[in-house]
Amino acid sequence: MPRYEYRCRSCDCTFELNRPMAESSAAAQCPLGHEDSVKLLSTVAVTGSASATSAPKPGGGCCGGGCCE
Repeated sequence: MPRYEYRCRSCDCTFELNRPMAESSAAAQCPLGHEDSVKLLSTVAVTGSASATSAPKPGGGCCGGGCCE
C-alpha cells in the first residue's frame, strides 16, 4: 500500500499515512486530531549502479552469451 505524506494546516505538523491510491486526496486526520490537512508532493529517490561484473556478455542469449561460446 502506498505511503503518503501530509501537513496539518492547523498545527503545522507533518505526518505519513498508508492508504490506497484512490484515497490519497481524501481528508486525513493529523495525530493531534485536526482534519485540515494537505497532501505533500513527495519524491522517491532510487539509487544504485550496475557493476561491470553484471553486464551481459556479447552474443545475447538467455545467459548473456556465456553458455554459447
